[in-house]
Amino acid sequence: MPILSLTDAYTLTVEALTANGTLPAAAGSVARALVAAEADGQAGHGLARVPSYAAQVRAGKVDGGAVPRLIQTATASLRVDAAGGFAYPAVDMAVDAVAALARQMGTAGAGIHASHHIGQAGLVVERLADQGMVALVMSNTPAAMATAGGRRALLGTNPLAFAAPVAGRAPLVIDMALSLVARSKIVAAQKAGRPIPADWAVDADGNPTTDPAAALKGALAPIGGPKGAALALMVEILCGALAGGRYGWQASSFLDAQGPSPAVGQLIIAFDPTAFSGPDFAGRMGELVQAIVADGARLPGDRRLAARAQAQARGLEVPAALLEELQTLTAGG
Repeated sequence: MPILSLTDAYTLTVEALTANGTLPAAAGSVARALVAAEADGQAGHGLARVPSYAAQVRAGKVDGGAVPRLIQTATASLRVDAAGGFAYPAVDMAVDAVAALARQMGTAGAGIHASHHIGQAGLVVERLADQGMVALVMSNTPAAMATAGGRRALLGTNPLAFAAPVAGRAPLVIDMALSLVARSKIVAAQKAGRPIPADWAVDADGNPTTDPAAALKGALAPIGGPKGAALALMVEILCGALAGGRYGWQASSFLDAQGPSPAVGQLIIAFDPTAFSGPDFAGRMGELVQAIVADGARLPGDRRLAARAQAQARGLEVPAALLEELQTLTAGG
């Protein structure tokens, strides 16, 4: 496959988005996030998103000219209006403001509304952990998953990520969606003519199914059964009811150019460890990490860090068809 340097991938993404109606500043924010996800081995949140993003800007589903707006609503609380644009510029604005406010107050949070796809949520909290913060981020997403005992998709896969600084190494990052499997795995099984495990999804009547076509008409199963469904419901409440995003069943797809803006919500919370445990938090985290490694376990995020190091050294392998599509987009088509 063709190989692009990280710099070239960033430049190509910016050019593709700006040629299709995205402001340069917003395109830069999106490109940084997509290239970083691609480098981390998270291709589903990487360069493959550029064509659908560009199509949504052309269709007006995403406002490529949107400029997010931030207001401080209370001593340690922020509200960010993504204004129907991409989530990434709003997230960038929120991360910078939350970090500064948490240093003053010990804890700070930002709710984002009228937003879009957050991408690799772990990148958001990692940026805060790089600044010494313990951080949480979550987003609700278009409906794909049923509530516990439910039959139809009401909740999104609702990603949730956590990060904490660790002395002597990269932050510890935990990043997960709350469905048992990604919808893309079911699509792949359908294309291959293979059945799926019966615990992956339910059909339109709420019954477990091994038929991927029936699963795609039904709902994904939550990770951990009723407990995962309850976690997804918590994210829905915090990002929908609290932050002001549309609920999952009200949000349009992130993947196509049909309909209005998804207008989902995100919530970012940062804790300054020195306000709670003094200056030795990162050292204590180092002790915890060492104990896990000594037990022979793999830390969350280790594969991501290895993929990142390889991408920085060798560049990104990009499928030829995708590269050709990105190059075509730079001409505005």
